[in-house]
Amino acid sequence: MPDQDHLFDLRAADAASLLARETPSETQRAHMRLCEALVFAAEEPLGEEEMAKRLPEGADVAKALAYLKAEYFGRGVNLVRVGKKWFFRTAPDLAWALQREQVEPKKLSRAAMETLAIIAYHQPATRAEIEDIRGVALSKGTMDVLLETGWVRLRGRRRAPGRPVTFGTTDKFLLHFGLEQIADLPGLDDLKAAGLFDGRLPKGFGVPQPRDDSALMDDEEPLGDEPLGEAFAPDPSEGEAEES
Repeated sequence: MPDQDHLFDLRAADAASLLARETPSETQRAHMRLCEALVFAAEEPLGEEEMAKRLPEGADVAKALAYLKAEYFGRGVNLVRVGKKWFFRTAPDLAWALQREQVEPKKLSRAAMETLAIIAYHQPATRAEIEDIRGVALSKGTMDVLLETGWVRLRGRRRAPGRPVTFGTTDKFLLHFGLEQIADLPGLDDLKAAGLFDGRLPKGFGVPQPRDDSALMDDEEPLGDEPLGEAFAPDPSEGEAEES
């Protein structure tokens, strides 16, 4: 039987074989039905804590969702987890049958894509840290675009001189890129296998292990009501050093 920590992280292979190894009890089946109804009726991805409030006291929500995910494996609709929220999504291999014409949204600029990648891999990251990695000034417009898409959020203030604002990714970012958790972002070996690093890499070059935690880090503090200051202050060189 899989332990509690692994129930949330079932991948396709595990989901396919879970019900073959275990048979849910009648009580667990009842909890599965409740979770299924709650997720189906929710207007947006539903959190585990919210489901726990609707289930009988002492119900094992993690196990009920693991069984339910396994039961939906291979169907036209799958139960999917993003962060700690769950929703039903059409099976990826059926996307061809559901394609439809729609207006193509404006693509992010190169500057915005680079900034988004830095935040995803280095979060929580401050504006100064982003600029140091990119080697150019970060314009207010670039960060505004990322915040407007809902892919980037303000996390807190760094406990450092100037108390700079830190940035991180959101569940909407995970949902758009088809990730269950930020740790699913490709590492250096994955990027090499995809042919993105054909040349010789500089000595000591590496890709950090992406991580994210909704709670503030030890070196962060909550945002107050005071102005955000340098996080959104226009850069004097905006439009010159920043790529469009």
